[in-house]
Amino acid sequence: MPITSSAKKAHRASLKKQVFNLHRKETMKAIVKKIKTLVHEDKKDEAIQLLPKAYQAIDKAKKRRVIKNNKASRDKSRLSALFRR
Repeated sequence: MPITSSAKKAHRASLKKQVFNLHRKETMKAIVKKIKTLVHEDKKDEAIQLLPKAYQAIDKAKKRRVIKNNKASRDKSRLSALFRR
């Protein structure tokens, strides 16, 4: 446990950031999962409409450093590869 007051404050801040980051990551994963299920169910038109939202969620997670740059690029590349099959 933190001892000094500044360490306690930093700990509180990190817990708040953790909740926010988990929410952003879960949102990103949910959109990507929904696109993948739509593609596998041959509903590509609906999946294409969700693609910009997925890119937006991935980019926001990357911007806030929830995920790393290479993972963001890899995820976007794999999403676009689903439509080429």
